[in-house]
Amino acid sequence: MNAHKENPRLYEINTAPWLSEIAERYGKRFTIGAVPGAEWDALQQYGFDYVWLMGIWKRSKEGTRIFRQSPEWPPFKEYLDTILPGWKDDDVIGSAYSIAAYEPDPSVGTWEDITKARAELHKRGMGLILDFVPNHTAPDHPWVSEHPDYYFMADRSAFEQNPSLYSQIKSGDKTLYIARGKDPNFPPWSDTAQLDYFNPALRKALVSEIKKIAGYCDGLRCDMAMLVLNDIFARNWEGLAKTKNKEAVQEKPEVEFWQQARAAVPGSILMAEAYWDTEWRLMEMGFDYMYDKILYDRLRYSAAHDIRLHLQADVGYQKKMVRFMENHDEPRSAEAFGPDRLRAAATLFSTLPGMKLYYHGQLEGKKIKLPVQLARTRAENPEKELQAFYERLLSITSQDSFHAGQWMLKAVFPFADGSDQNLIAYTWKSASRLKLVVINFDGSISQGRVPLKEEIDSGKDYLLIDELNGREYERKGADMADSGLHVILNGYQAHIFDIISAR
Repeated sequence: MNAHKENPRLYEINTAPWLSEIAERYGKRFTIGAVPGAEWDALQQYGFDYVWLMGIWKRSKEGTRIFRQSPEWPPFKEYLDTILPGWKDDDVIGSAYSIAAYEPDPSVGTWEDITKARAELHKRGMGLILDFVPNHTAPDHPWVSEHPDYYFMADRSAFEQNPSLYSQIKSGDKTLYIARGKDPNFPPWSDTAQLDYFNPALRKALVSEIKKIAGYCDGLRCDMAMLVLNDIFARNWEGLAKTKNKEAVQEKPEVEFWQQARAAVPGSILMAEAYWDTEWRLMEMGFDYMYDKILYDRLRYSAAHDIRLHLQADVGYQKKMVRFMENHDEPRSAEAFGPDRLRAAATLFSTLPGMKLYYHGQLEGKKIKLPVQLARTRAENPEKELQAFYERLLSITSQDSFHAGQWMLKAVFPFADGSDQNLIAYTWKSASRLKLVVINFDGSISQGRVPLKEEIDSGKDYLLIDELNGREYERKGADMADSGLHVILNGYQAHIFDIISAR
């Protein structure tokens, strides 16, 4: 595979439902190591650089039992009746993020299967990304009985005061009250057990797990990475009672866990699911990529002005961002964005610097948001026009200019009215090619001027090939350099120009 390609493309696969889909097509079940080569070929043809197999680790039976008894179950069951009529108990396999052990779930295969899948990807120039979930384990992870001190625990009185925050777990002749993992902005995850990041022994054990996983993949996607930063962890659990064999709560470590993790796997890609303006901190600790949730929110809800402000960040920082329009946590983009805004947003995020994440089913326009506890979903017919659009867009952005070229955000000036504020423009320039992307991020016709003085020779004429729409234009270099290229676009439309000297 090509090591650490700039501005790469990542495809996230929800592994259990994907294997179910493949079984439907071929009439038999496959482990991940026996998946037919044609399935990997299809991903290669789209030009993906990495494949993230989400949900391969051993799922928790106890977590599933707890989940079915929690307040989350009734609304989940009601939603399940809608998206998978006639579902059976076997379809609910437990959360991919309630991990009972860092070993392949039997439904996926074995370590040998993971090795074979990685080899198939490498043969096609792609790398493998796997999950690492730092904040918590499942409540039936072996550590609960073997190393209860690895967990954040409370006494009985704290449990009785706030039972939703803890799980009551029998361990031998003892009853443990182990905190459930949580994001401070939401209720606790009932099917998890919270790890104690101020325990040096726990950190050492987790680093060992990271090193083990890294031996089977090319990178790790680190779930909710900001939760285990020292200050956030302390604040998240501040004021809650904790006992550890009657010992005092341990002191905050001098170093961050992610610094230890980075040192342990120097050759692996580390990708952080990160929020709350922690992206820069995590980058400084050694992460190669961090989620760009701010861009996602602006693509979905904001006008061009706010998106343009976000894109004014240093390009070196932007190359570290993971751009996306959907993933397993977000609603399906075909449902959330609407057909017109969808194409504008897809064109923009696909042509930006940084890692671009596409989710299983996104290219086909799937609309069912699949919970991470399910083994399968009902079939959806692909949206043929949208699929053809993505195929064209991915083909265009496979060109070297969008990976090895230099990216520059361009100013857009008025032309006759104020609609230039709806346009976002930027260039990709390599030694031999010049690309210009212009997107109208508004539903009305918009126009403006894009000066290209730094990119073109005013003494030449140019041919502008709109690769997205299959049209060609001839323009004088002097006009484009001085007054700027006049662009007029219908609502939510875009140009991707290949600009070639005519003489």
